[in-house]
Amino acid sequence: MNQRFSPVAFGLSLAPKAMAVFLVILPCCAIAQQGLTWDQVKARFEATNPALRADADNVDEMRAEETTAHLRPNPQLSITVDGTQVAPNEGVIQPMAGTWVETGVSYLHERDGKRELRLQSAQQGTRITQSEHEDLRRTMEFTLRSAFIQTLEAEDVLTLAKADLDYYDHIIAVSQDRLKAGDIAQIDFDRIELLRVQYESELETAIVNLRTAKIQLLQMLNQQTPVDQFDISGSFDFNDNLEPLQTYRDAAVAARPDLRAALQTVQQSETNHKLAVSNGSTDPTLGAWWTWNNAPTSNEIATNTLGLNVSIPLRVFDRNQGEKKRTQIDIDRAQHASDAARAQVFSDVDTAYELVRSDVDLLRPYKARYNSEALHVRDTVSYAYLHGGASLMDFLNAQSDYRQVQLAYAQLIGAYMTAAAQLNMAVGREVIQ
Repeated sequence: MNQRFSPVAFGLSLAPKAMAVFLVILPCCAIAQQGLTWDQVKARFEATNPALRADADNVDEMRAEETTAHLRPNPQLSITVDGTQVAPNEGVIQPMAGTWVETGVSYLHERDGKRELRLQSAQQGTRITQSEHEDLRRTMEFTLRSAFIQTLEAEDVLTLAKADLDYYDHIIAVSQDRLKAGDIAQIDFDRIELLRVQYESELETAIVNLRTAKIQLLQMLNQQTPVDQFDISGSFDFNDNLEPLQTYRDAAVAARPDLRAALQTVQQSETNHKLAVSNGSTDPTLGAWWTWNNAPTSNEIATNTLGLNVSIPLRVFDRNQGEKKRTQIDIDRAQHASDAARAQVFSDVDTAYELVRSDVDLLRPYKARYNSEALHVRDTVSYAYLHGGASLMDFLNAQSDYRQVQLAYAQLIGAYMTAAAQLNMAVGREVIQ
């Protein structure tokens, strides 16, 4: 005899400690089966997406280059041994007779803040790379959000398809009773029953679309979770409260990482020009040496001597003129690029804002009238048809109109949420939840 598993009956036979463990594990399993919210999906994406993580390594590489840029020149050590005597005609080496040893140290002294400017330029390069990484994450999160919205839309369309099929099965059941009672002809019942294949096809298409959307989302999350064990949760609706356009423009100027990177590039170009001017200055090489001389001289105390020297290159021809001119031109180029980036920001915000506004204008009458009117017409005509007060064509048209209105509403919400995500991307942060 087969028996169903009963947690209550099973718990009565457990020891108190085992029962406590069971009660702790049970809520955890329930939580694990819940769908992932957008915040959870985004957190997993940032932690696991290989393309995003690879780009983050560029920032660490730039920080390592800061250390290289701030290094001082290495001092130079030289040792010279000369003057060893060789006896003529005998080939006898006298290593200590007349030998002198000279040991020297030299160091290139960088002037005009070259080292500090190199460090400043490297730090600015790190900030530019960080901003570019944030910009990559901004664009990739929009693609992720689009896949998330597509999955929500597919789930909503699947729910509609199931509800339509259930409702139509009810109509078929009632029509079959009418057929047996002689209220409708066989041909009318056959037409009603044949139309069911369209609902079945729409249901299967909705299932395939949902699974495909989940597969795309799992690919971006770099996860191998089976599709049947992966689910998301979120609100599939619209918000008709829009701030003035200028509010989003101001927010974009403050938040867009690509515009920030363009402005940071201007600052780095100015620093590089200062570095080019500094590299055109003269850097002396300072040296010192100690000499031990064993050769006999008139000065008995001249065995050990010290010396100093300064080597100054004469920059008659090369004063780094080319780099000075190139970096000056680079400042102008970076400034023009930042102006273009600012114009692109405004264009992105304006375009996305118009898309959101248009979708909201279309969705308002659907929510206020069209949905309820389509439902009312379908139910009224269905009731009239089932009681002999409407024709079969009237019933089929009313059912088709209802399905089209519901599907159009779901598609409009998906378009609105995608446009809202595009506005968030254009601004650089979430301004519409």
